[in-house]
Amino acid sequence: MPDGASGTPAAKTEYRDLPIIDLGQFLKSGGDEPGTLPEEIRHACENIGFFFIVNHGVSEDLLKRIFEQTEAFHDLPLDAKTALNINMNQRGYIAPKATMVRHSTYNENNKFDTNATMVFATEYPEDNPHRQAGKWFYDGNQWPDGLPGFTETVREYMATLTSLGKSMLPLWARALDLEPCFFDPYFENNYTYFRMAHYPPVTDLEENEFGLGPHADTGFMTFLPQADVDGLEILDVDGKWFRPPQMHDAILVNTGQFLERWSNDRFRATPHRVIPPKEVDRYSIALFVNSAFEPVCECLPTCTGPDNPPKYPTQSYYDFYLWYMQNTYPHYGGFEEELADRDKTDITR
Repeated sequence: MPDGASGTPAAKTEYRDLPIIDLGQFLKSGGDEPGTLPEEIRHACENIGFFFIVNHGVSEDLLKRIFEQTEAFHDLPLDAKTALNINMNQRGYIAPKATMVRHSTYNENNKFDTNATMVFATEYPEDNPHRQAGKWFYDGNQWPDGLPGFTETVREYMATLTSLGKSMLPLWARALDLEPCFFDPYFENNYTYFRMAHYPPVTDLEENEFGLGPHADTGFMTFLPQADVDGLEILDVDGKWFRPPQMHDAILVNTGQFLERWSNDRFRATPHRVIPPKEVDRYSIALFVNSAFEPVCECLPTCTGPDNPPKYPTQSYYDFYLWYMQNTYPHYGGFEEELADRDKTDITR
């Protein structure tokens, strides 16, 4: 078991640097000048699964506004937030002590997470056939009242980061020795998922308790601007947890489980966790740019061969995402005993 993977996290976790990918020239050229970026991304994703991007084109003003709106939402009265409680389409408010990753292979998570989160996702049009059929994850978002500019800022942020993610697809493709346009058809009408999280202070953290328990993300790529308060910890290949340095002019990027499976484990979906602060509030804005739900994804042709057969079944992102949700969130069932225990505890801290 990795060092610190269970029990109370160490009081002092070391900092380690991460690769820094400069997107400036690539974006300025409209994607025509990848330079050495594919090789840099390949090295990062095969070895650690996390890297920073700089000169990414996301304005400082937009980042400031989305953090402000995140704090404003979580400052709302509890009844205003619970009126938007998470639904079967995985959109809405998730109270503290309501999530637990039960399928982790690197930690036996047995306590609910202490963070609170508001979730938004791609707004599919009302005439989308999957939305009309009532298929999970396709319905509209739930929006709070009384927060001027909130809806507009969230939509702008989601559109900006989704565009950035799609602009990077040729880099991901080249990093995996594919044609630059390989991923384009899979990202038509893609699914973007956005978590506006609040980590309230926890003075006395219980054994094996976390703000967000050890897990790996579900999808293709995650974008995480740096929070003002430390807490994120990453599991390195040596089995030890570390913290990335504070880089407020950079956005942290990591790969998720679906890309790991699609690449036949070539690219690493790195486990990470969040330790809640003891005295101050922490806010986090994680956005996940994933492929569309419906395309069936076979093992990438450059990641398999006679001596390296596919390790995972051919699968759509929808099927994988549904499995993940059902094993992480109580509202999809299967958490009866844990929920009973939770209801006996104070969830407001």
